[in-house]
Amino acid sequence: MDEKKLIKILKAVANKNRFLILKCLHKNKELFVGDLAEMTDLPFRSVSKDLGILRRAELVKYRNFNLKNYYFINTAKFPKGILKLFQ
Repeated sequence: MDEKKLIKILKAVANKNRFLILKCLHKNKELFVGDLAEMTDLPFRSVSKDLGILRRAELVKYRNFNLKNYYFINTAKFPKGILKLFQ
């Protein structure tokens, strides 16, 4: 992995709210934005914005089902050493 990519990942994970979101996703495998907002006690809009940052860093993916986006960790792109922090 190149330095620029690693720095982007580390910046995305270093944020407290995004760390909480990733921790919830790791535990629950797949969640809707509203579920994440409720579990983290963060505003829906804030969670949505943070998920966008995590998507751009390729740490999460989503699938659309019944007009809702369900998010999950992108294990193929997530550095294994960092992923262990969420257990």
